[in-house]
Amino acid sequence: MNARERPGLGAAVALGFGTIALVGASVLGWNAGLLDTIVRPPTLVRAALVGGSVALAVILLSRSVGRLSEAGTEDVPGLVRAVRLAFLAVAALAAGAGWALGHPLPLIVAAVIAGIDVIETSFLLIVVGAQDRHGPRPQ
Repeated sequence: MNARERPGLGAAVALGFGTIALVGASVLGWNAGLLDTIVRPPTLVRAALVGGSVALAVILLSRSVGRLSEAGTEDVPGLVRAVRLAFLAVAALAAGAGWALGHPLPLIVAAVIAGIDVIETSFLLIVVGAQDRHGPRPQ
């Protein structure tokens, strides 16, 4: 069975991952020792994490712009996925800022941005998929 046969499955899985990210960020925010270890790794590792975060943000943003240009006004799922990639790029930049500053707040904000974005866009994709399968509701 593939994604075309069960379009809601991918959105449901993403919804689960978004929830895990949101809960993980909350738990991480309460554990000061673990949070400090993640926020302030050795300098070389921090530099690599900042560089990787910025590179990931650039890739996600370019894919978002590409999807926006490919999706027409009628391709609502394509537009939702493009917006998801844009918000994930913002989350990657926030994470990079957290490592660059050595402060936990931007990392927690990044996890919350990513988690909430994935949850909300997954709900939108589920609703749009259901509407596509059953047709629009009568007015």
